[in-house]
Order: sequence, then structure tokens, then C-alpha cells
Amino acid sequence: MPLVSGAEVVLGAAKAGRGVGAFNVIQLEHATALIAGAEQAGTPVILQISENAVKYHGALKPIGVATLAAASAASVPVVVHLDHAMDRDLVTEAVALGFTSVMFDASKLDYADNVAATTEVTAFCHEHGVFVEAEIGEVGGKDGVHAPGARTRPDEALAFAETTGVDALAVAVGSSHAMTERTAQLDFDLIAELRAAVPVPLVLHGSSGVADADLTRAVEAGMTKVNIATHLNNVFTGVVRETLADQPKLVDTRKYLGPARDAVGAEVARLLTVLKAG
Repeated sequence: MPLVSGAEVVLGAAKAGRGVGAFNVIQLEHATALIAGAEQAGTPVILQISENAVKYHGALKPIGVATLAAASAASVPVVVHLDHAMDRDLVTEAVALGFTSVMFDASKLDYADNVAATTEVTAFCHEHGVFVEAEIGEVGGKDGVHAPGARTRPDEALAFAETTGVDALAVAVGSSHAMTERTAQLDFDLIAELRAAVPVPLVLHGSSGVADADLTRAVEAGMTKVNIATHLNNVFTGVVRETLADQPKLVDTRKYLGPARDAVGAEVARLLTVLKAG
């Protein structure tokens, strides 16, 4: 199945009241695991490559091309998405490589500068048929800034979406990036208010810290795209640790990365059910 556009998957889910799972790719094993999980669940999936992952690899092209190739061989709709890009040149490169969705993150700028920068990037991406997500305010936990009390104002979110022309908006409703325990307390009333006020799909970042029941409730309240990364890294790393502890002389990386990949695939399939992605 060829790659699909972010618009097709995210807007379609928003219209149907479904969630879309968006999971991060760090290594190729992540990409293949995420696709296997989506195929098992029979749902679309979004594969995300963050600016931090690009820095880890030293460049976007190697991991980007590999992820695009894996996505194009999938039997379910797959979106390849650039996540939390603050570098405009990286956005340009992702579009040229064939990514069908980008998140431009100018949330650390003041409101006026965020609007101006996001509007420019959105216009460029739309010229190339690429879906654009942006963030207003700051979702807690990014780069060590832990601010679980951050909240997005519906009136400001509406103005931001209308002015910039973005296709989806990440909002702060109580989640926080990089949480290793699922104890976040979401503001479901605010999610419903934002859903009623904002004309584009809403995105929940920091969803690794949200319990299953609350993920389902968040989708029912109005969230569409749900980003989960740290939770799956916990699954992956846990299996690697267990495998090496059981077999301390093991040196073949396939023998411990393979089981970790399979465990992530199974967890992705389960999470997609939780998110009502089918």
C-alpha cells in the first residue's frame, strides 16, 4: 500500500470520532514493529521521526528513507511524520524526501512569533500537499521543562488555528512528555471545550503518561492524534534487559532486538484498540 497523506488519516479519524496512534521511530526496528502492530490491529498508523532522533542519527535521510520504504510496503495506511521540528530546513528536507506530514514546533517563541513562523511553514507545506501540525503554548516535559499545569486556552487555540492555517493542533491539557509512569491527570472538560472551539483535529502529546482508560476517554472527549513514545521505549528496553539477563553470553543483536521489536508490535496493536483507531 502506498504512503497516505496525514490529511487522509487524521481528518478521516476526526470525522469518525476515532483516535489515531502516532508512535516514534528511533531505529528501523521501531518502524517495523509499529507497522506490524498496525497490521495486526487492521488500522492506520503514524510513524514519527523527531528532530531529536535526527540528531541521534546525524541526518534525516538514512532513517527517513528506511522508514518511508517500510511504510510503503505495509498493508495498512501509514503516514510518515516529522515530529517536533524546530529547524525549518529539516521541514524542507522531510517534504523533499516524501514525508506526508510534519509538526513544526515554534512553541518556545512568544505567541506572535510562533504565529508568524508557523504560518510561513504551513504555506510551504501546503504547496507540496503536506499535512501540518503545530503546538500552541508548551506541553510539559519537553527538554526537561516539566510543566504539567500548562493549559491551552480555547479562544487562543481558535485564533492560532485560523490565523496559521494549520491542519492539526497540539494542545496542553495535563499530559507531559517523557513520563515513565502512567499517572497524568487529563482535563477532559478542557478537551471538550477545545474540540468545540477549534476547527482542526486536536493532538495529545505526552500520552505515555496517560492510563488506558483515560486515553480512551480523551478520544471520546475530542482528541484525534495521540502521540506515544516513552511507553513503547519502556516495553522495548524491558525485553532487551530481560533477554540479556537470561542469556548473559548473548552477542547476536538480532536475538535481543527481535523479541523487543515483537513486544512493541504487540503493544502497538493493543494501544490502537484502546485509542478506538479501528
